Amino acid sequence: MHKKLIILFSLLILPFLVKAQFQAFKDSIIQISGITMTSDSLRAIPAVSVLVKGQGRGTISNSQGVFSIVAFKGDTLTFSAVGFRKKDYKIPLELVGNRFSVIQLMSEDTIYLSETIIKPYPTRKEFEKMFVSMDIPNDMYEIARKNNDQARLRALARTIPVDAAGAYNVYMQKQQQSLYYAGQTPPQNIFNPLAWAQFIESWKRGDFKRKD
Repeated sequence: MHKKLIILFSLLILPFLVKAQFQAFKDSIIQISGITMTSDSLRAIPAVSVLVKGQGRGTISNSQGVFSIVAFKGDTLTFSAVGFRKKDYKIPLELVGNRFSVIQLMSEDTIYLSETIIKPYPTRKEFEKMFVSMDIPNDMYEIARKNNDQARLRALARTIPVDAAGAYNVYMQKQQQSLYYAGQTPPQNIFNPLAWAQFIESWKRGDFKRKD
């Protein structure tokens, strides 16, 4: 008789216990919504990973930095993004209700990576081997030959103005010549046989011909 009373009492109180446990479980669930922003300029940070620590689930903030995730009171949310320091936020146990909004501020972080040198060939020996056996098209040979043609180079030298270094050299040569003959009459090349020889050589080459 005593056992029957215990079983009957358990059956009567069981629904109230289940209802209390379900209410406690329901009250422990909370939906966290918020926005991730920079701590200095309050600029929205997109693509921030929001993970529930130790549970392997989470979400990502959208292009405006807005996120929403369901967790339990007392859980810890981990915020991480490229270029920013990782932040943890523990949901307080004493929160009232099942919805809570948060603004998570994140600080920028500078990551120094080791130097990376990209080379087309692993070793110098392999580079030399590939360079020697390189198949260059004939048109490239023709372009190189034309670029080194002496007549073409002389024509370019007559038309292309001198650069700053060339103008400086001409100016310094004139200055040196004026200082060399300072206080005396400079010699006249009309009586210089070497100058006449250079003139005749230039005339034979056709340097004084009209160039259209």
